[in-house]
Amino acid sequence: MNPNLELQLKTLPSDPGVYRYYDKNGQLLYVGKAKNLKKRILSYFNKNLSGYRTKIMVGKIHRLETTVVNSEYDALLLENNLIKEHQPFYNVMMKDDKSFPWICIKNEDFPRIFMTRNLIKDGSEYFGPYAKVRPAKVLLETIKHIYKIRSCNLNLSPEKIAEGKYKVCLEYHIKNCEGPCEMFESKEHYDSKVDAIRGIIKGDFRKAKEHLIGQMMQYAENLEFEKAQSVKENMALLEDYEHKHTVVNPNIDDVDVFGMTSDETAVYVNYFKIQNGNIIQSYTTEIKKVLEETDEDILEEAIIEIRQKFNSDSKEILLPFHLPTEIPNVKLIVPKVGDKKRIVELSEKNAKEYRVEKLKQVQIVDPERHTNRIMAEMQKLLRMPVEPRHIEGFDNSNIQGTNPVSACVVFKDGKASKSDYRIFHPKTVEGANDFATMEEVVYRRYKRLIEENEPLPQLILIDGGKGQLSSAVKSLKLLGLYGKITIIGIAKRLEEIYFPEDSIPLYIDKKSETLKILQRVRDESHRFGVKHHRTRRKNSTIKSELEEIPGVGEKSVELLLSKLKSVKRIRESNLETLEEILGKSRGKVVFEYFNGTD
Repeated sequence: MNPNLELQLKTLPSDPGVYRYYDKNGQLLYVGKAKNLKKRILSYFNKNLSGYRTKIMVGKIHRLETTVVNSEYDALLLENNLIKEHQPFYNVMMKDDKSFPWICIKNEDFPRIFMTRNLIKDGSEYFGPYAKVRPAKVLLETIKHIYKIRSCNLNLSPEKIAEGKYKVCLEYHIKNCEGPCEMFESKEHYDSKVDAIRGIIKGDFRKAKEHLIGQMMQYAENLEFEKAQSVKENMALLEDYEHKHTVVNPNIDDVDVFGMTSDETAVYVNYFKIQNGNIIQSYTTEIKKVLEETDEDILEEAIIEIRQKFNSDSKEILLPFHLPTEIPNVKLIVPKVGDKKRIVELSEKNAKEYRVEKLKQVQIVDPERHTNRIMAEMQKLLRMPVEPRHIEGFDNSNIQGTNPVSACVVFKDGKASKSDYRIFHPKTVEGANDFATMEEVVYRRYKRLIEENEPLPQLILIDGGKGQLSSAVKSLKLLGLYGKITIIGIAKRLEEIYFPEDSIPLYIDKKSETLKILQRVRDESHRFGVKHHRTRRKNSTIKSELEEIPGVGEKSVELLLSKLKSVKRIRESNLETLEEILGKSRGKVVFEYFNGTD
């Protein structure tokens, strides 16, 4: 270790702040925040440090710098700014180069309302940004269908209109505009529409409804029933839009919601902006894990980044779990019941669906990365010292002890390796004894692999509960392999996973890739075993029938079946064919047996 670094570690402050690690070339490796800088930094240099990537990063540290701040939240903000500015190699970053769309109410007389990706500081109002174009387009189309807003670029100042330079265009004649350019529509009336539209964009539909109801009543009083009907249809359109976008109690107003899910390689965070019970913004992002960051640490970073991205200043944030850092003047709430709990669950559901979508894309575009992620997940969930790149599964098949077979299937990198499948016929077990059969077969399988110096699996899967698992464990102990190979059992009823010497089973999420692969191994071993059991039973039945022919023994039966394959083909064969296979005397006996000759 660099002597200067050793000295720095002895003189660290215990205040909240930000630390920065540099390598010997002065390259910034990592930026982190801490409530207590001394405790946090010294934890990296602990001899029992866990995490392969963290160990590599620590090995590169040549010097460090610290900045003391007033609070942990200030440290979080400074950390976020430094990461965005310097983009250190070992920090998680939410990379998103997209320019998000906004809805603009232009600062002008008779304001235009349109979608844009460019924010111009001219006093115009911008609402958004929207994570996707489609929601913004749907909203604008709904607004323009209900209200007649101008789409031209004319300068409609009072002076220009007074000069009488403008004439109404086609938009006026097809009734998409009410002609403010010729003062067919007053500024007060136009501004009242813009005020209602502003409310719709913010998720407040009250002013828009009041405006439409007033119009409808006025048309009805003037006996203009066609116009009143048109307004009524617009009202229905607005209510339909409101119904589709109101997801919770309308009293839940100006709230940020965060939901997340994670796996071994990434975290997926969803964000909702709620106003008047409506989701007016929705955004989901994937954050790659670089070191062994916790979900809490990554969610803290995501909250700061996303709130800055969407210019949110909401004073209430709903979360799926508690965070260590407090945000000044903002309530962080983890709801337990009610509407707020449901909206957090909806946010989490969106994060999970986004993860599934991303994983499907990765599986198609980058299958190797997909496999690596699944192997890492399996290693963690099944408490394994290494990734299960080579899995072997066992299952027994018999009917009341008759024609027993045991199947061994092999999966490599999560995919079936059918050329490595093996079938065992028990030699020392009589009758239906699954436990003894499992013990014999597992012993024979791995005794042979050891003798032939073949690679051993990292994971053995036994189809069955604790009894079958214990029998397999006995064989591994006899061979000296117990503790060197991970072995588990999977019970079919609840898909619970059993470990040796542990009475409490493990229940894995039904949507987990780990469980899906284990089920595939189990199902394949069952299919392969049943297939060979049926073949053996069928052949046994055929042999029994053929052995009933006087003068025909087991060898003759096997010779016939090897040549003609089935009893049907033997029955239909002519005398010459049978004599050619068995000889004249036995061939004649078989022919006469099937053709009814005494």
